[in-house]
Amino acid sequence: MDGVHADIGGRAERRGGVWGTVVVFTALAFVAAGALGAVQPATGIPEEVVQLTQFGPALAVGAAALCRRRRTRELLRGAAGPVSGPRPLGGAVLFGAAGLIVALCVAGYHVVRGEVAFTPPESLRHPFALIVPAQLVGACGEEVGWRCFLQPLLRGRLGTIAASVTVGLLWGAWHVQVFAQAPLYAAGFLVATVAMSVVLGIALDGVGGWRRLLYAGGFHALVNLGLLLFLDEESGAVLPMLCFGLSCLAVAGLAVALRGGRRAPEQAMGPAATNLHRT
Repeated sequence: MDGVHADIGGRAERRGGVWGTVVVFTALAFVAAGALGAVQPATGIPEEVVQLTQFGPALAVGAAALCRRRRTRELLRGAAGPVSGPRPLGGAVLFGAAGLIVALCVAGYHVVRGEVAFTPPESLRHPFALIVPAQLVGACGEEVGWRCFLQPLLRGRLGTIAASVTVGLLWGAWHVQVFAQAPLYAAGFLVATVAMSVVLGIALDGVGGWRRLLYAGGFHALVNLGLLLFLDEESGAVLPMLCFGLSCLAVAGLAVALRGGRRAPEQAMGPAATNLHRT
């Protein structure tokens, strides 16, 4: 029966069912995040340690697996079709990109304000040794939905960059609380989510399974931890969020440029030489 369901699911996706899956997944991610956010105060889990809303996308993936088990398993394993571009980047490069985003944020903030808003780890209300692994787990709860399920799903229809931009917009809109802030704050946040999604989409193209989740979750957690220690963007202040958005945009531009540079040598060699290179 699994094969029959997969064939039906494949025909539905060819008829445009991909967008139906996107709508259902996103709606479930919204609802699940709202429910988890509502129950968090009763659990006693501090939001500084981990926000339960981050597991909304993971629950949406679980719901998708109940309906299309085989297709969901294929997406999570990375079966999104052949990679048309160069080989994917390593995790160390992706984690370095996260550090570069934070460094650019700090530099930009310092240029404008003449100071660095550093929060020493020991001054946090909860042990930093607890916050770090909790942030990684929470980030993976998000990324299993956005980068391990939705990105491969859309990549097969739109290609890497367009899929990354689409996922970034949905990811940003999913953080509905930012739209209660000033328009420039929300704009800076949306720029950040789209730009980070592009960085992740390029870096993870061709990476599947647990490595994809670990790389995406690690990048996400490093950015979150950097913001926790060096910026006060959660206060609603516009400047740090604009610094964040522009920093992400700069790193995304670098990623796109490097992707183009890595693709050019393969195109110059031609198909035969490229196939030999990938063997």
